[in-house]
Amino acid sequence: MPKKIYILNGPNLNLLGKRQPEIYGHETLADVESACRQVASDAGLEIAFHQSNHEGAIIDLIHEARDSGAGIVINPGAFTHTSVAILDALNAFEGPVLEVHISNVHKRESFRHHSYVSLRADGVIAGFGTQGYQLAVQRMARLLGGQ
Repeated sequence: MPKKIYILNGPNLNLLGKRQPEIYGHETLADVESACRQVASDAGLEIAFHQSNHEGAIIDLIHEARDSGAGIVINPGAFTHTSVAILDALNAFEGPVLEVHISNVHKRESFRHHSYVSLRADGVIAGFGTQGYQLAVQRMARLLGGQ
């Protein structure tokens, strides 16, 4: 049975491809999901792909991952800089956690330079566009002993 990883996306990522394409590109979240599913399949992983604009829903998914997930890839969006609650939920998850950001947050506004999630993340990928998700899935496969 393939190991399942959760790919969680925070607020406004449902607008990917429409919102600030000069920063986030023209690919949609559906495009990202499709690419992740292909990489995961090639690596022998299963994915549960989710997006929510609601902090509590993301926390619920992290809790769900405690029972059925081997790892979490998370792009928390703006919750990166504000959510101790998401950090606390991630701290209760025992598997690897990888943090993804489409843009290079360190070249942007100073408030984006701090990440609560990074305090728990085993790795951070930023500035590679939506390809960062695929890189995270590949890295997760390695961390979980796959290809």
